[in-house]
Amino acid sequence: LTVHYKPDADLAFASVESIMRDVNFGWLIRYLHSTGASAFFIVIYLHMFRGLLYGSYQRPRELVWLFGMLIYLVLMAEAFMGYLLPWGQMSYWGAQVIISLFATIPFIGESLATWVRGDFVVGDATLNRFFAFHVIALPLILFALVLGHIIALHQVGSNNPDGIDIKANKDTQGIPKDGIPFHPFYTVKDIFGLAVFLFLFAAVVFYAPEMGGFFLEKENFIPADPLKTPEHIVPVWYFTPFYAILRAIPSYAGSAFPGVLAMGAAVAILFLLPWLDKGIVRSIRYRGNLYRSALSLFVISFIALGVLGTLPATDTYVILARIFTCFYFAFFLLMPWYTRLDKTKPEPQRVT
Repeated sequence: LTVHYKPDADLAFASVESIMRDVNFGWLIRYLHSTGASAFFIVIYLHMFRGLLYGSYQRPRELVWLFGMLIYLVLMAEAFMGYLLPWGQMSYWGAQVIISLFATIPFIGESLATWVRGDFVVGDATLNRFFAFHVIALPLILFALVLGHIIALHQVGSNNPDGIDIKANKDTQGIPKDGIPFHPFYTVKDIFGLAVFLFLFAAVVFYAPEMGGFFLEKENFIPADPLKTPEHIVPVWYFTPFYAILRAIPSYAGSAFPGVLAMGAAVAILFLLPWLDKGIVRSIRYRGNLYRSALSLFVISFIALGVLGTLPATDTYVILARIFTCFYFAFFLLMPWYTRLDKTKPEPQRVT
């Protein structure tokens, strides 16, 4: 894609079409890339959900969680910058809306938005710098963060569904009694999981690459037109929960900054999770009904916000978004209290 793509406002869209139509198997490479982006976020969200289920963010794995959150943050930047590159209608106007949100920040907003764009409007300079960041800078940062994530994980070891620290129970040779070799146990399990994933991945790539407009929007097959705004501007599905939070918060004195602040807080609060949870057990297997109910409501709220973020901002949908935004933040802000009050089950000494 990098070889044939041209980061130029006059040539970008045509170069993508050329990749799809003229380059041998270019259509396949592009669909692998676009489907892979969504698949990446599906896996990331499932991985984060597993961490919430089994308390993988709790002591002594705070650093592992922080590295993981930084990876998530950089992935969002990587996806956003890559989203502009096709230079279609939704790419252009989506970037226009998101970058304009920086301008709402008091005092530094306008200068910050100009710095992000590299110009006073989204154009050649924006396309070139987004291409450079998407292809070179951010992947290098991601590589460094993944390396740090793995090193931190090796220091404390992986969590397990019981939330038990297996290093606390070792044999005479200093090997954890509940530890198992990576091969053949994990290799066979991971190969099976990879096979299932590749089957589903290939099914999407070959039979539904656009996924009904969720992976590739129909508006992005239209060249970017600065003079014609799409009827309904929607970001890619993995950004829609935060987009719904942004739209749920009313403007103040004509400024959308409160919504921008809430959207940023929705991501930033995830970093504080290891210190908000005051529970004495890790795994949901031994948690009480308070945590289970709170987590269930949080998941429902996150999915509902994701759906609402794809819909027009009607009065009814905005009210629903505000309700689910309250549930989203309540999960974190009330966590120090309900995790203390929760009636937990006795935690076993060994992995069951």
